[in-house]
Amino acid sequence: MRILVVFPNLEDAKKIKKVLNRGGYEDILACNSASQVISVANDSDGGIVISGYKLPDMHYSELFGYLPREFSMLLVASPARLEDCYSREIVCLSMPVHSRELINTVHMMTMDLVRELKRRKKKLPKRRTIEEQKTIDAAKALLMERNQMTERDAHKYIQKLSMDSGNNLVETAEMILAFE
Repeated sequence: MRILVVFPNLEDAKKIKKVLNRGGYEDILACNSASQVISVANDSDGGIVISGYKLPDMHYSELFGYLPREFSMLLVASPARLEDCYSREIVCLSMPVHSRELINTVHMMTMDLVRELKRRKKKLPKRRTIEEQKTIDAAKALLMERNQMTERDAHKYIQKLSMDSGNNLVETAEMILAFE
């Protein structure tokens, strides 16, 4: 999990990086421009962006809009600036930030991100092997030839049989081929 720290003053970003390093975080990059963060974020699998309110090349809210959805944002700003933050998706910390508070907040965000990424992974359909796909295609071809079905109808038929029998698509296709 990558942590990108971006503040207009690079020294401020490096100070936060040091605090996080002492807290046990390692994959941290200190930046002073939003464009640099966007570039790195697009090449990463996910993480957290810790940002100041106004960056040299854009506002924190613009940066948030450009981030991949695998990234969360932590806005660190004065209490007056935090009042302008209306997004519930952005976590906010008031300056001055205490080390323990920063580390605890990043830890909480990391745990939330890990949970969210696992949840998204579960939603993705499981990838079939080439052999499994060949089995399904062979069963569809058999149904199309034997029962004059379209490919779509053959696929729906296999799906229905699969649901009714409680087997997965590949097992159902194998059964169809076994009764050839």
